[in-house]
Amino acid sequence: MPFDTSILGKPFGPRTFRYDWRKPALFALASGARETELDLLLETRGPKVMRSFAVVMAIEPLIEALGSLGGNVLTLVHGAQKCVMHAPLPPEAAIDVTARVSNLYDKGKGALAIYEVRGEVSGKALFDLEYQIFYRGEGGFGGPRGPEAPAFPVEGKRADHRIEMPTQPTQALLYRLASGDTNPIHAEPEVAAMAGFPRPILHGLCTFGHAERAAAQALCDGDPDRIVSIEGRFAKPVFPGETIAVEVWKAGDGEAYFTASAGDRPAITLGRVVYR
Repeated sequence: MPFDTSILGKPFGPRTFRYDWRKPALFALASGARETELDLLLETRGPKVMRSFAVVMAIEPLIEALGSLGGNVLTLVHGAQKCVMHAPLPPEAAIDVTARVSNLYDKGKGALAIYEVRGEVSGKALFDLEYQIFYRGEGGFGGPRGPEAPAFPVEGKRADHRIEMPTQPTQALLYRLASGDTNPIHAEPEVAAMAGFPRPILHGLCTFGHAERAAAQALCDGDPDRIVSIEGRFAKPVFPGETIAVEVWKAGDGEAYFTASAGDRPAITLGRVVYR
């Protein structure tokens, strides 16, 4: 199915996402929160809401935008994610969420689509998300190539923090319930095998959630409300039950970089956090 570039910039939504404290608490559990992180889990403490919970709100309008752009969805890979917060996410709310495809780049061997999602309350911006979605083998249509990936500013330097985040064998099964992402590659062994994996893989955004928790612990005393933005590129998948090692480099007042890995495999590269 060819790409329909006429929809670039067209809004999909708004769609209203309603939730109470149970949904962000379940999301935090699915992102690996432990018994020591009760601020993320208990209604008596808010709970405080992880930045990456915003991706749960984005699913409906994002899927509309994906379907409208076209391309072969069987080739797509989630390449990178960015979450920017304009205010702390409330423990319960009704959020109006709108998605759009802002750019489509021809990378030769594939196509790169940039999806932007905004969440608002009463017309006031609450968060902005950016998804970079790569379509393998879908390049060569003559579009602009777009920007190249930046260099990692702290390459070769020793990390200031290293935090290990264990995952459970059931982590992907829990995350699919909390996030609404029920792609069978994360649950069905047969589907994972068809995709070339020995067993189901963890959602990239679940790995991202673990990295967010690690960054909050290293930089913000575990308080997600102090994270202004967080972003990273997805490299290789993590398998449920593996330990995610997150390394964090401070780069100045309120800025840091991070990577995440499982064993000797990079899982997230070019990670960046802005925090208060």
